[in-house]
Amino acid sequence: MLTNRIAALRIAARPALFFLTLTLLSPVALAEVDALKPETDQGDTAREIVGKLEMLHYNKLKLGDEISEDLWEEYIDALDPTRSYFLASDINEFREWRDELDDELRGGKVNHGFEIYNRYRLRVSDRLENILSQLDKGMPDFDFAKNESLELDREESEWPASISAADELWRKRLKSSVLNLRLTGKEDEEIRDLLERRYKGQLKRIKQQSSDDVFELYMNSLTRLYDPHSNYLSPRSLENFNMSMSLSLEGIGAVLQMEDEYTKVARLVAGGPADRTGKLKPADKIVAVGQDKEGEMVDVVGWRLDDVVDLIRGPAGSFVRLETIPTGGDGSHRTILIKRSKVKLEDQAAKKAIFEFSDGEKNYKVGVINLPTFYIDFEAYRRRDPNYKSTTRDVAKLLSELKEENVDGVILDLRNNGGGSLQEATMLTDLFIDQGPVVQIRHANEKISRHNRSRSRAMYRGPLIVLINRLSASASEIFAGAIQDYNRGLVVGNQSFGKGTVQTMAPLKEGQLKITQSKFYRVSGDSTQHAGVSPDIPMPQLIDADQVGESAYDTALPWDRIHAVPHATYFDLKKLLPELVSKHTQRTSTDPDFIYLRDQFQFERERADRKFVSLNESARKQEREELNDEILMMENRRRESKGLEPYADFEAYEESESEETPMVGGPVEIKLEDDPILNEAGYIMADFIGIADKGKETPQVADSEQ
Repeated sequence: MLTNRIAALRIAARPALFFLTLTLLSPVALAEVDALKPETDQGDTAREIVGKLEMLHYNKLKLGDEISEDLWEEYIDALDPTRSYFLASDINEFREWRDELDDELRGGKVNHGFEIYNRYRLRVSDRLENILSQLDKGMPDFDFAKNESLELDREESEWPASISAADELWRKRLKSSVLNLRLTGKEDEEIRDLLERRYKGQLKRIKQQSSDDVFELYMNSLTRLYDPHSNYLSPRSLENFNMSMSLSLEGIGAVLQMEDEYTKVARLVAGGPADRTGKLKPADKIVAVGQDKEGEMVDVVGWRLDDVVDLIRGPAGSFVRLETIPTGGDGSHRTILIKRSKVKLEDQAAKKAIFEFSDGEKNYKVGVINLPTFYIDFEAYRRRDPNYKSTTRDVAKLLSELKEENVDGVILDLRNNGGGSLQEATMLTDLFIDQGPVVQIRHANEKISRHNRSRSRAMYRGPLIVLINRLSASASEIFAGAIQDYNRGLVVGNQSFGKGTVQTMAPLKEGQLKITQSKFYRVSGDSTQHAGVSPDIPMPQLIDADQVGESAYDTALPWDRIHAVPHATYFDLKKLLPELVSKHTQRTSTDPDFIYLRDQFQFERERADRKFVSLNESARKQEREELNDEILMMENRRRESKGLEPYADFEAYEESESEETPMVGGPVEIKLEDDPILNEAGYIMADFIGIADKGKETPQVADSEQ
């Protein structure tokens, strides 16, 4: 049903491609943890990174005392974001180095970065040993009837003032972990065994950290000060990055990231194995991984990201099981079986469907083209294969088929399309507008290029709607922005992601530096950076824009504008919009699905704003019951309004959500039943055509001269 299929997405405002050391705790003997030291070449690499950032990065920041202080704060936060390991005395000691880090890096040294990390490593190892010693004696005697709570967000909290204060914080954290597992139905001995294995694994990994790991973390604390998309890739991370960019990657088709001690799903690769199950969602937490259909589940809480990826990745045809905590749920766990396979180009290819919609007076045939990504088979293109696959070629073919079937309008669905080839975004725009500029690119040297242009007459000249959401990014925003600036079609949905920067790879002595060097601007002169593309007709918000998108990053480059470039405008959409918006508002104000979506988003946002979680078992059980009752009430209200039979209880609802999904190949079929947004876009299209016809302004592209 819609609760899990269209869940509010909250992805931590931190890029996924840099390494984070994630564990849980802090006090043992220094002799137990050998201090890590910088390797010979790392100082030279650090100096090289500083030089390239200052010389090549778009925003031209110079490393000085102010950046040094920011680096100090960013690095401490990267190591201990929950302020649970370091003591206040550690922080006071490190604070003396705040304005020295820039001079050290320019001199080719990273000593302070390693000293801070070694203290962190000691505190973590110490804390893990402490907890393991407790578990070795049996399950701690927690009083789950006591009314106490655990602070959920400690980003602004004080550092523990003493070991005893840290002990109290970690007593509550351990109690919370035990309670969470008790609420999943696990017995105490099973919980003790699971936590013991979890913390032993974390202790083993913290002791296995290498100098390369520390150096990468420290350098990425620096690159994030320039912008969230610039980062240093060590040789190991570079290998993983290259694999993730390859279409032959075998796995589940999911982009993962770290948040605190959890591995979270950032996004799903369209058409990939995880996407096909319909069960794994962005922002779900992965807590355990099992091989094959019955292999032992390995707890991965606190694991480093690349180790989790290694465990999930595997040969095509094999199975992996993921134990997850679904986003927006009651904290209960769910196990998902996924058959690994190669993420193939054909699985991500554009697909079409035709539906019929009415404006109340007349029926219209509306073609829908779903485009998951902007793709091109570069290998086939380079060898001049006349049948190479690309976004533009595939969409052109689909448009021809739709025209032969006499559709009255076309909806291009770019929801969840994270971008891809700029060349394809430009060429796709060429199918809908006549000759003219598509996007402007300003480089770090302030030169502006306008070479990305539409160069031929429009192939499709009829009514057009572009459907976007918060996960429509980069190339999607270029296309949607151009269609909007040319007044070529309506943009419907939600404000897009706002990723309007371009990165290039710069080689280093060790690894590579991904660095932001350019910025996209629309033909209107507005940047797509930070602000994204705002829809002409907004839909209910499903994703919290405060938590997801470019504006959620603290160091995102700002929105700005440059001069507009001359471009055609095709028809006066502003004249049509008031009536279109009025009809849309009237229709959706009583629509059961839209009422449900708005209620669900508000419900999710209120839960996300919680500052504390109760450690009282009875209170948590009551909270879970109330949560389940609220979810069931929202869903049944929707079902009854649509004439469907309501669920008898929450268990019946859960059972319907966990029904097996067949793992089939080929593009996923476009359906309206579970997609109220697409369904409403169809009615907007019918209104669009009907109103334009009445006004004798048929929405067709006229021949235009630049």
